[in-house]
Amino acid sequence: METRIPYKSDKELVSTGIVETVSPDSCGDSQPLKNLRSFPVGTRNCYTLRPEQGKNNNYLIRASFCYGNYDRKNITPIFDLYLGPNRWDTVNSSGIVNFAIIHVPSTDYIDVCLVKTGDGVPFISALELRRLDNSIYHIEDGALATIRRYDIGMETTESSFRYPIDPYDRYWDPLLFDGWSPITTDSTIYSQGNDNAYKLPAKVLRTAATTRNASISLSLSWSPPDSLSKCYVYFHFAEIEKLGAGQQRELTIDLNGERNLTESIKLDYLKPLTIVQDDPPISGSRLYFSINAAEGTKFPPILNAVEIFVLKKLPNKTTAIDDVEAIMQIKEQYSVIRNWQGDPCFPIEYSWDGLNCSNDNPPRIISLNLSSSKLAGEIATSFSNLKALQSLDLSHNDLTGPFPDVLAQLPYLNTLDLSGNKLKGSVPEALVQKSRDGKFVLRVGDNPDLCLLAPCKRKKKNEFTIPVVASSIAAVLIVLFILSALAIYRRKIKGVAKSNIKSKNRRYSYSEVVRITNHFNTIIGRGGFGSVYLGTLTDDTQVAVKLLSPSSNQGYKEFQAEAHLLMVVHHRNLVSLLGYCDEGENKALIYEYMANGNLQQQLSVTNKCILKWNDRLQIAMDAAHGLEYLHNGCKPPIIHRDMKTSNILLNEHMQAKIADFGLSRAFANESDSHVSTRPAGTLGYLGPEFQASGTFNKKSDVYSFGIILFELITGQPAIIRGPVKNNHIFDWINPLIERGDIQNIVDPRLDGEFNTNSAWKAMEIAMSCIAPVAIQRPDMSNVLAELKECLAQERSRTIATEGITSRILLKRTPELESEMAPQAR
Repeated sequence: METRIPYKSDKELVSTGIVETVSPDSCGDSQPLKNLRSFPVGTRNCYTLRPEQGKNNNYLIRASFCYGNYDRKNITPIFDLYLGPNRWDTVNSSGIVNFAIIHVPSTDYIDVCLVKTGDGVPFISALELRRLDNSIYHIEDGALATIRRYDIGMETTESSFRYPIDPYDRYWDPLLFDGWSPITTDSTIYSQGNDNAYKLPAKVLRTAATTRNASISLSLSWSPPDSLSKCYVYFHFAEIEKLGAGQQRELTIDLNGERNLTESIKLDYLKPLTIVQDDPPISGSRLYFSINAAEGTKFPPILNAVEIFVLKKLPNKTTAIDDVEAIMQIKEQYSVIRNWQGDPCFPIEYSWDGLNCSNDNPPRIISLNLSSSKLAGEIATSFSNLKALQSLDLSHNDLTGPFPDVLAQLPYLNTLDLSGNKLKGSVPEALVQKSRDGKFVLRVGDNPDLCLLAPCKRKKKNEFTIPVVASSIAAVLIVLFILSALAIYRRKIKGVAKSNIKSKNRRYSYSEVVRITNHFNTIIGRGGFGSVYLGTLTDDTQVAVKLLSPSSNQGYKEFQAEAHLLMVVHHRNLVSLLGYCDEGENKALIYEYMANGNLQQQLSVTNKCILKWNDRLQIAMDAAHGLEYLHNGCKPPIIHRDMKTSNILLNEHMQAKIADFGLSRAFANESDSHVSTRPAGTLGYLGPEFQASGTFNKKSDVYSFGIILFELITGQPAIIRGPVKNNHIFDWINPLIERGDIQNIVDPRLDGEFNTNSAWKAMEIAMSCIAPVAIQRPDMSNVLAELKECLAQERSRTIATEGITSRILLKRTPELESEMAPQAR
């Protein structure tokens, strides 16, 4: 029917999703059902409604769905519908389906969320909000979801109706059973009076049903969603038969055979009356009510309309409103923050990335980790409104301006990490003192213009006079010393081949390499550079010795390139170079030994020790750390150019480290527009841009990393060998992604021992890495941040507040020193 209700676009209410069009004639003539929004990305996607009347008011919320084969797959998706942090219902229908709920929100906003459960892509066709009178449909605990609403006495051949006939836009369906006697009237029903807050349409009240005589009950039964569902019934009456003078119909109502709803009800001519079921609700596998003529009366029972609701408990309380307002302001100030939708804290499995909450009622935000999130500008004052915050990590961003004093006012804050930013000025004395007392962990290193004491002391020009003179004298002495040492050194090395490699690493003679490897007794690997041998140093440290083969295609230039890079690049997730040999034709590189081989071997079907899901995520994050350092921590940036599982090595603690820099190349310009056309890469890991033009840039490494993530998730190799033809891993995985079949995507050897939400998140990260256009792929800093949040879902959300050792990282520690970017030479 024509409603004349104005609809508007949903683009202001949701930040994600894709607009789609249903197949012609699949969803009827209703204009709002001809389009829908689908949500292929993300586990939880939410609409945020902000009614003008705000909180503590009564609203009818209706969500409508019509699949309409919009994706031309003809497979009906199944997903969950949430009201704020609480599950509302499950959507599972190929036709038109509506879910209506009556709710009094305690906040000025209402979140309606669609949650992926693994069975296809969630979607929605229409979302409606109607303001109701606060005195009706009032339940203290929870919300009322409609399961039946009938206009009794209307012929079932009639169509259902809604607004504008019903001012509240309720849907009314006709109902008339055999054995019921329909009655109607054309008289005016006083349905819009002040004493009728339910505003039943006159059309509803002008029809009714009775039984043949007073001895027969008027009964109706129904099946609730399940036997534990708690139901409420609302009865609507109006006497529409003109009875004799002084005569009046009197009724009683029996619920489920358990109790009488009221003692008796007397009806006045043409005057509406609504009888509300008081607590407790009724429950059971089959429910019914009976309306009876009161004892001693001769008029049969009558009913004009009935509404049946199921009680929806709302056990998960929304996050404390002050915390919500603060975190929303933070989200708006730093637009790079993504995947923040719905309630921040609940349900726990869908809580916001980087955020942990307490179990209080309402929950409070107690931990916030926005490390490496590309936050720019000054630190938002809204952080100080998160009064329950215990830990705040804003490290490795681009934050500027003074250290905000308001952070010192957070009463429960015990850990603050602001390292790796561009803050200036001084750290508040209150925080410095707390850290000295061992009550606070403060990390502010790598902020060049930040100091501990206030005011910061600046050196005057004359303060540099003596140091400069002293430095000059020292420099002259050093030069003289070096020249003398070189002269002596040249005399000592007569007859020894000259090396072009300059390094702080130890140089070994070829005879020492032979001894270290026990005459090259044990081969532990082979590559384009040559064979790799197991070796042992004099202190019993095991090493891996890569010997340059005379037949190697990579040759001395590659040997030099790899050696030079590893001598200036140091990171805990890059394989360390311990020494080298450069003696004539004998050339070797000596690395730390990685006891657990490479990731390709660990994922192989022949490996009996199956990597656990948590270990896979940790390995992915380790590798992301290493690659992010090469891309963004080195000046100029370094592109690996051959990222693959065989180049990710694992030590005895299963810590992952990136290896094989023989084909790597440092660029003089950080811009991704400067690319390399030098041969590189391995089939299966190469992005489309390399295959099309032969060019390689940082985003090509990101593509390769996405393929590595696919391998970690699925246990499949990049190229899947087949009896007829070989398939790329993406061609195998893509149909399963489109079906939302995460159970058949994740490595079956895990036997289901993985978290579905973190698996989907890992898949989304991998998909973003292999975007067909390079510019659409994320930077490795974003990938690293997303993986941190993915791994966090696998770990405990509680934060230890005791036994934390206080320390201030203002100076460069050895760990930080090892991660400093090498300067271009």
